[in-house]
Amino acid sequence: MTLNQLRYFCAASRCHSIKKAAAELFVTQPTVSTAVRELEEEFSITLFYRKGSHLELTAEGEQFLEKADYILRYCIAMEAEYKDTSRIKPPVRIGIPPMLSTIFFPELLNAFCAAYPDIPVILEEYGSVRACDLVQWDQLDLALVNMELFNIDKFNNSVLFNSQLYYCVSREHPLSGETVMPMERFDGERVLLFNADSVQNQLLMTRFDAMQLHPDIVMRCSQIYTVMKFVRQGRYGCFLFKEMLDQFPECIGLPLEPPIPVRVGIVWKKGKYVTEEMQTFITFTEKYYREKAAK
Repeated sequence: MTLNQLRYFCAASRCHSIKKAAAELFVTQPTVSTAVRELEEEFSITLFYRKGSHLELTAEGEQFLEKADYILRYCIAMEAEYKDTSRIKPPVRIGIPPMLSTIFFPELLNAFCAAYPDIPVILEEYGSVRACDLVQWDQLDLALVNMELFNIDKFNNSVLFNSQLYYCVSREHPLSGETVMPMERFDGERVLLFNADSVQNQLLMTRFDAMQLHPDIVMRCSQIYTVMKFVRQGRYGCFLFKEMLDQFPECIGLPLEPPIPVRVGIVWKKGKYVTEEMQTFITFTEKYYREKAAK
């Protein structure tokens, strides 16, 4: 048994697919298949029920996954603990959604780097859903996310600030003279949304479905400045955090009625060893937004 075999098995369990696991791990499908087969042969157990290309864990597989996950988490913690004593510090890997990375994060990152120039940071841009998945799979250390995720309690987390969604239109848009946007008016309204791994989309679609509304979704996009180019044409609208409106003075933000509140926060994996660098970033970020709110 090797750590790589355990990693490949855990990925196949998570993805329910050899193909998807191989793509996630950047290895070939035979590599993952061989690792699973060798584990089954070594321990004389069957790990998966196979239905075509779909995998489901057997009872033995469920027990094996629990132990494999423990071993991998222990190894990660051990590695992190010894890296804490190393002169060369590994970077803190942080996931952040496009909306947050564009508007909220640059000032925070600049302040952190000025205060702690010896702590390297790597940013990776993902929607909140994907970022949380990568934190759970130990491929990210931390993530700044929209915390209205249904499974947010699975993570250690800290709320940084509270906000709400506004409907943003240009000054040439037919709705620009309004002071509020009732949800009923979205039926047939031409809107721009972010990509499917955005929690914001989930909140909006849940509200639309509950009210049996059918907006005309013109585009799904991950880049806010692309979205805003469309908004400036005067035909479409998009959804932004209230705090973002100052960044786009050429547009008008309409509060939703009823409102859709959101919490923005930082998450990290439960049970994961928190390095000194991770804790420094968490503490700094909490203090940064606490002081920002007090101004």
